[in-house]
Amino acid sequence: MSSSPLAERPPFPVPLERLRADAASGAIDNVIVGLPDLQGRVQGSRLDPEYFLERVVPGGFDACVYLLAVDIDMEARPGYALDPWARGLGDFAVAPDLSTLRYLPWDPGTALVLGDAHWPGGEPVEVAPRRVLGRQLDRLAGRGWRALAGTELEFLVFAEDYAQAHRLDYRGLTPATRHSADYALGAVAGIDPLMREIRTAMTRAGLRVESARGEVHPGQYEIVFRYDDALRTCDNHVVYKTGARRIAADAGAALTFMAKFDGGEGNSCHVHLSLRDAEGRPVFAPEEEGGAGGPAGPDGLAPALRHFVAGQLACMREFALLHAPTVNSYKRLAPGAYAPSAVAWGVDNRTCAVRVVGKRESQRIEFRVPGGDANPYLSVAAIVAAGLYGIERALPLGEPFDGNAFAAELPRLPESLEEAVRLWEGSEAAREAFGAEAVRHYAAAGRSELAAFAAEVTDWERRRGFERW
Repeated sequence: MSSSPLAERPPFPVPLERLRADAASGAIDNVIVGLPDLQGRVQGSRLDPEYFLERVVPGGFDACVYLLAVDIDMEARPGYALDPWARGLGDFAVAPDLSTLRYLPWDPGTALVLGDAHWPGGEPVEVAPRRVLGRQLDRLAGRGWRALAGTELEFLVFAEDYAQAHRLDYRGLTPATRHSADYALGAVAGIDPLMREIRTAMTRAGLRVESARGEVHPGQYEIVFRYDDALRTCDNHVVYKTGARRIAADAGAALTFMAKFDGGEGNSCHVHLSLRDAEGRPVFAPEEEGGAGGPAGPDGLAPALRHFVAGQLACMREFALLHAPTVNSYKRLAPGAYAPSAVAWGVDNRTCAVRVVGKRESQRIEFRVPGGDANPYLSVAAIVAAGLYGIERALPLGEPFDGNAFAAELPRLPESLEEAVRLWEGSEAAREAFGAEAVRHYAAAGRSELAAFAAEVTDWERRRGFERW
């Protein structure tokens, strides 16, 4: 019996020697060089393995600059700091990061490597999402720290396939469970085979699954992956979204990560994050518990953690665009929508935007603002940047909120994408952390989304005005 490199779990990352051998045997016949775009999608090209090994590994692969200056419809609207038209729709080089090389169980014969965009002179493309995160991680490294992160990504599963959903204009779809399946093992029995396929495929692709369960909205599910270095977590996140859609399509189903599909509960992407020092000690834990965060205060929390959380509160409104990048995002964040709407922190309080959880080495924050539509690189970058803002200024932290922050009279997150763009553009903290170029570029991305929405005639308008105006 002939063996496939995917018959058993391959190593991750895949060594080049293994790829070369599997390509020679015909087991791998193409390599995708992928670039995470502004929306967190993996864009790229399929290459012959021999060409990849001989030419792309040492020299990169050219791709059009517009990949980092388009909306979800691949429309390049004006205003981006990286203007593809001013550059004649020329190319940059995508340099493969070989630490991301993996085989894709859902795409037989295929390897995938993610890469970073560089200009012909070798300079990084600063507005690329992976680079935006990298710069914030470099700031941490300057302090001798590194970030660990985990994302909890929810999605809705429907019985119709993607072609059927499109023909139905994404209305009247059938959720894969008939009612809420939150923690209910029996309620998700009908979709367990698909969820098992997604979980096992991700494990074979190098992702480490921690847990999985049904969620509140009918048809909603969550798969949680193990904590890892922040960049690897974000890389795994975009691979997971790509693969989960493909696996669902192959099973004749459809799933969506959009933040708010209907009037029910939205899809969240809660981000757990902690810091470690050069010796591996937890920066958020006080020294009395073996941490590197300084002596514990009266509440038992380390000063480093308190300042980091204070930075989240100080920057949350201004950085909201990086966590909630679409018009739809803010429908999930509306008051009463079972998602944070107040700028608040609490200890093990899920109604707050920032939830402090864990003890000792597991001491961390859970940032609950992002939805399933968030770009993980940008969201994690914003969390790190806000935390450093608080640490650098030793910002004081008020008392944790105790109670239902959903219903409390507290400062609110932006209520719309338009407000978020305006706050982002006017933010000195954003310019200091990310640079004027990135501020302009991502403001343009937000305005592009707003322009596309403003030009659309909605069902609400037709129902309201067809007969009566």
